[in-house]
Amino acid sequence: MSTDQETPETPVEVENEATNTEAATDEAPHTEVGEHEYTIEELKQELEETKQKAQDNWDKALRVQAEMENLKKRVQKDLEDAHKFGLTRFAKELLPVFDSVVLGLQAATGDSEEVKKFREGCELTIKQFEAMFAKFNIEAIDPQGQPFNAEQHQAMMMQPTEDAEPNTVVNVFQKGYLLNGRLLRPAMVVVAKAVD
Repeated sequence: MSTDQETPETPVEVENEATNTEAATDEAPHTEVGEHEYTIEELKQELEETKQKAQDNWDKALRVQAEMENLKKRVQKDLEDAHKFGLTRFAKELLPVFDSVVLGLQAATGDSEEVKKFREGCELTIKQFEAMFAKFNIEAIDPQGQPFNAEQHQAMMMQPTEDAEPNTVVNVFQKGYLLNGRLLRPAMVVVAKAVD
């Protein structure tokens, strides 16, 4: 016998191998992680739970992102409003001064030299006010002859007249003003009504 040839296995060794193979296939499949053994079912369940947690975290992240976008838009709008309407309080305080200059001009009658100079000064002041109003988008509301608009006009009284359609402004006591399209002060008006 040469040493190059393999020796046949003994019947006892073959029997031990078969027994070990059968024992391995009879057990439930499992994976060992650390010191704890997990079955396939446990791993599947843990995977599903992890997927659910990941989905929940993704949903939370999307909600937070949406809230941040909304907050950014609100802050931007507030900032724009602050720029557009920051003069509101100042403009409201300035309007009575302008009204007083206009009333002073209307009251200045006569042909004396002093009255003419006073009128010229008032007219110049009114032009400066109007230029400033135009610069800061302050618009006058002078609705004489227009239909009554409750959003911009304040009716002081109703006057029966045949010269105008009912609900038409027939007299303006005081002009109203808008700042960038927002109402600063309503126009105080007399509104026509039908004659009984």
